Amino acid sequence: MKTIITYGTFDLFHIGHVNLLKRAKSLGDHLIVGVSTDEFNQSKGKSTLIPFEHRMAILESCRYVDTVIPEENWAQKADDIKKYKVDTFVIGDDWLGQFDELKAQCNVVYLSRTKQISSSSIKQALQLLSQLDKELG
Repeated sequence: MKTIITYGTFDLFHIGHVNLLKRAKSLGDHLIVGVSTDEFNQSKGKSTLIPFEHRMAILESCRYVDTVIPEENWAQKADDIKKYKVDTFVIGDDWLGQFDELKAQCNVVYLSRTKQISSSSIKQALQLLSQLDKELG
């Protein structure tokens, strides 16, 4: 059995997330997804609109995902690879080169992102609409 692992915040779940998970799953038999906790996101200076427990439940319901685990810190990845006997670590290519040190433990794959979609761009659009609403209202 070939085990794949990926990590992310998965806020405002969208088609880019689906594409990443589908492509990651196609690389093996068992896909583990680490979901960044709210506390970990805060330590990175990120905020989410969807609470951690809800993001976990969304991923647990995805047919491409076999196991969902909390991601609590950066160093956890190396430990998880060993703990779950991971064959391949997968992440979006916006992180290109950032996890090359994991190549000593497993295969590392950077997948291209879905064009013109991201949680950040959705949040920016929502902020713009909110601001426009205030100005017009």
